[in-house]
Amino acid sequence: MTTISAAVRRASAVGLALTACFTVLPGATASAAHRDGGGAAAAGKNLDRYYHQRLDWRSCVLGPDDASGQDLEKAGARCADVTVPLDYADPGGRTLKIAVSRLAATDTRHRIGSLLFNPGGPGGPGLGYSPLVRQMMGKTGARYDVIGFDPRFVGRSAPLDCEWPVGSSVLSAGRSRAAFDRQVALQKSLADKCRATNGSVLPYVTTRNTARDMDVIRGALGERKVSYLGWSYGTYLGTAYTQMFPGRYDRVVLDGALDPRRYNPQLMHGVERENERALAEWANWAAQRHDVYGLGRTRGQVLATVERVVAASARRPLTVGTGADAFRLDDTQVPFVIFAGTADDTEEARATAAEHVSVLARAAAGRPAPLSPEFEAMLRSALTEEGSRNGSVQSAILCGDVPVSHDPESYWRDIENSRAAHPVFGALTNNIGPCAFWDRPREEPTQVRHDTPALIVAATGDPRTPYTGSVALHGLLPSSRMLTLEGAYRHALYGQYGNACVDDEVNRYLATGKLPARDRTCTVRNH
Repeated sequence: MTTISAAVRRASAVGLALTACFTVLPGATASAAHRDGGGAAAAGKNLDRYYHQRLDWRSCVLGPDDASGQDLEKAGARCADVTVPLDYADPGGRTLKIAVSRLAATDTRHRIGSLLFNPGGPGGPGLGYSPLVRQMMGKTGARYDVIGFDPRFVGRSAPLDCEWPVGSSVLSAGRSRAAFDRQVALQKSLADKCRATNGSVLPYVTTRNTARDMDVIRGALGERKVSYLGWSYGTYLGTAYTQMFPGRYDRVVLDGALDPRRYNPQLMHGVERENERALAEWANWAAQRHDVYGLGRTRGQVLATVERVVAASARRPLTVGTGADAFRLDDTQVPFVIFAGTADDTEEARATAAEHVSVLARAAAGRPAPLSPEFEAMLRSALTEEGSRNGSVQSAILCGDVPVSHDPESYWRDIENSRAAHPVFGALTNNIGPCAFWDRPREEPTQVRHDTPALIVAATGDPRTPYTGSVALHGLLPSSRMLTLEGAYRHALYGQYGNACVDDEVNRYLATGKLPARDRTCTVRNH
C-alpha cells in the first residue's frame, strides 16, 4: 500500500469516519480574479501583490529529522512559501504562508502545465506527496509540474492545534442516554478549546478560502490555468475551485466524489447501509479465515461477534493491549474502530481489520492481547492528544464550511431512530460533534452553477463517499464523465487500488485532455 493511500485511508476513517466563464492572465487585476460568485467578499480589493509574488524555491528539508523533506529532495522537488491573506476581504491585514512543493516537468518539450492535488481529509497534507503522485501518473507525470501543498492551517502551513485530549471527534453516542450526555459534554469541550486557543482564525479555516489560496498559487506559478486531482474531500475542494474560478482550470479528476449539496459536518449521516454492506463483505472474508482470526465460520457468526464486542464495551470498557500500551475502549470508541476497517477491501486492509476485531473480541472475553504497532498507532492518533492537530483542523474546516443543528436533542432523536436498523453504526453516524457548538460560518456553502468537464472516478461499493454522491455530482456537471469501478468496496481508487482500467483511463485523460466519449465502467477483474 502506498503512502498516499494510507494517508487517504486514515483521513477517511477519521474524518469521513470519516460553485460566466472568464479567463484572467496572471497579470490581471484582483477584482477580476475574485468575481467568482464566492469570492465576492474580496471583489474590488487589491490582491495583485499576492498573485504577482515571486517565489523563493529552495530545499524542502527543514532539518536532519525531516524524512518527508529528504524524500522530496531525493526526488528533485523544491519548496517555497506562498503568501496569502488570512481574510480575503481584508488583503492588507494578517497573512499566512502556504507551503508548496514543486516537482518540475522533465519532459519539457511536451510540458502540459501544473497539476495541483489534494489527498482528502479534510485537513490532509499534500506537500510531501508530489513524487508519489507523479509515479501514479506513469509516463504522463513527466509532462507536468506536480504541485503539492499543505492547505491553510495544515502541516507546514501555519498548523492549527486546539490542544484536544483526543485526535478525532468522530465517535459513537454509545448505547445509553448517559453515554450520549458524556459525548455532548466532550464535543462542547472540544469546540470550547478551539475557540479559546484559535478563536481569531477559526472563521477563516474554510474550504472556500483554501480554494482562493489555490488560485493565488496558480497566479504565483505564472499559470493561466492549472489541472487538479482530488480524492475524497479533495473532490469537494476541487468542485469549490471550479465554481469559484471558472476558466482557471484545465484537467480535473475527482476520485470518490461528494455530492456538494449534502456536504456538511455530518458527512457519515445517511451512509449506514454502504458501510454495513462493506462490513458484511469483510465478514465473508473473515469467515473463510476463521482458523486465523477466530471470529466465526460464517458471515452471520462474524457479524454476531462484532455485535457481542460492541455490547460488551457498553457494559464495561474493553482493555486492549498490555502494560503501558493498554487502552480502555467503551461503546463510544469501539464502533469507531470497526468503522475504520470498512473503507478498503484489499487483502491487506481486510487482514488489518480482522486483526483489530480479533483483539477486541479477546478483550471482550477478558483476555487482553498485545497490540500491533499499527493498531497502537491508530488508537493513539484517534484517541489521545497525539492526534490533536489532525482532529482540530479537520473539525475546524467542516464547522467553518456548513452550519449544523445546535440542539443536542435533535441528534439524540436521530440516534434513537437509527438504532433498530443500524445497531453498530447508527449511533456513530448520527452523533453530535463539535460543530453543534461552533459559531455560524461567515459564508454560505458553495453552490454548483457552472458546468465542469471533469472526470469523476467512483467505486460502486465506496463506503465513505457513496457512489450515489458521484452520480449526483455527475448530474450537476453535464459535461463531466463517470469512470465507475464495479464491485469494489473501496474508498479512493486512482493510483492506489491497482486497477489498470481505472489508472489507464485517468492517465489517458491527463495526457490528452480528452474525456471519454461516454461514461465508462471498469470491473475488479481488471485489478
